[in-house]
Amino acid sequence: MTFELNPGLLLIVGGVLLPLLRPGLRLVWMLALPVLGAYLLWHAPEGNHMPFEAFGVPLELYRVDSLSRIFGYIFLLATFLGGIYAAHLKNPLEPSAALVYAGAAVGAVFSGDLVSLFVFWELTALASVFLIWARGTERAFHTGMRYLVVQVGSGVVLLAGLLVRWQETGSVAFDHIGIDSVGGVLVLIAFGVKCAFPLLHNWLQDAYPEATPTGTVILSAF
Repeated sequence: MTFELNPGLLLIVGGVLLPLLRPGLRLVWMLALPVLGAYLLWHAPEGNHMPFEAFGVPLELYRVDSLSRIFGYIFLLATFLGGIYAAHLKNPLEPSAALVYAGAAVGAVFSGDLVSLFVFWELTALASVFLIWARGTERAFHTGMRYLVVQVGSGVVLLAGLLVRWQETGSVAFDHIGIDSVGGVLVLIAFGVKCAFPLLHNWLQDAYPEATPTGTVILSAF
């Protein structure tokens, strides 16, 4: 059903298509996509949707529950406000990257398995680095490269955690994991890097000040 489409995928596709639009239509596009995403989420029933199987592993690309729904609305609202904040931009690359980044974050919120989470996780890293590189300076380029290494590295740790957990339990479900196993500890470390836990936060202080003003706002929101 149409309502059982992960809103994050809508934003990702919309972000990829945004540079093809005329400048006058880009702002309307950027504001309409999160509104449409919120409408789809409002009508989406709770449960597991968009089931998919890869190499015999069942995946859940869209799991809706009371908690993910709340964060979905928050992220979609942040996407809408970010679109307003980016309305003055002439270069379509930055708002395009912002939409893909926001879409990947929304997609991660609704991931029902660790494999889907990993895919959206790495997509956030690849999209968000362009918000740093958009400043166009040599310093921003080098900072963006350091940022990308850390973010992709956190995804590698997450991948290691899900592989260990799959071996331990035979499941990649994104449910209660705990830290009583090696897989759980690796997943926690990956989240720690992504969320800038104390002692794992230096990348944030390094990267965010080098992004464009719009990029810093978008990065902070997600």
